[in-house]
Amino acid sequence: MKYSRLTKEQFEELHQEFINFLATQSVTADEWENLKINKPELAETELDVFSDLIWEGALNKAEYLEHISPQHMYLFHLADNKMHAIVINLKNDVDITTKAGYNWLRENLLDENVEFLQADKEYTEDKNLDKFKMIEQGAVITKGDLYRYFDKLIN
Repeated sequence: MKYSRLTKEQFEELHQEFINFLATQSVTADEWENLKINKPELAETELDVFSDLIWEGALNKAEYLEHISPQHMYLFHLADNKMHAIVINLKNDVDITTKAGYNWLRENLLDENVEFLQADKEYTEDKNLDKFKMIEQGAVITKGDLYRYFDKLIN
């Protein structure tokens, strides 16, 4: 398995897609029930293969990632050949994961306690795995509104 298995909730959300996936494998509903009971290791493999397919599709489409912690905001644009990062560091104890802290940041972008950094990072030989590792560390796929806002602001 290349990524991680989808959660029970994710499988429930993708129920119809999983049925279609099994159909492409020529597995009927009765055969699936039989697999789960009599060959659980094969059923587990099917769940893993489906999970990897879903992750691969999501990672291929992902253009932006965000990882926000109390004093740092990491915004990534996932270009074809590299990722560009905008990092906002707070040098005070304002927590930007709260509404009040985020509002403070918006109103104090030029404050001496706000530091902006930018960097480019090359992908390894597996671009999607690089993205996935960032998600495992807490990043989320976004539409890029924050990235574009700060990119326009500082460039």
